[in-house]
Amino acid sequence: MATSSQRTIFGIEFHSRGVVPHRKEVRLPSLAHYMAQYDHEHSSGWNKLLHGAGIPMIFAGIILLVLMKWIWGASFFVGGWIFLLVGHKIEGNHPAFFQGPIYLLVGPIWVAKEAWEFLTGTHRTSASEATSQGTTKQS
Repeated sequence: MATSSQRTIFGIEFHSRGVVPHRKEVRLPSLAHYMAQYDHEHSSGWNKLLHGAGIPMIFAGIILLVLMKWIWGASFFVGGWIFLLVGHKIEGNHPAFFQGPIYLLVGPIWVAKEAWEFLTGTHRTSASEATSQGTTKQS
């Protein structure tokens, strides 16, 4: 097995077999990052309620469209999107999927998490809520 000699100049490794540039490691944001961002942009109770109804309606509409129940499927799909847009109008921000299509997947996960926390009574307070509660308790 042949060995190659190597030396590094300006961060580039030179081997006797050719140039091997250093690879920069690219890290993708984690699901927790996306969830925190989504949660930050959906803090209004009305927006959460409308998303809690709208996102399942969109999924039901897609399923009904696949099953060829055209009128019901289109009604649920469009109605769900109307709920989401009204929720964002109330909150005063744009839907998260304008930042990237990944949020079309994060939204349903976020709704499932919110529903689970509501049903089990395990709602965690956000950092801003905990901070504001801590300052009011001290005064």
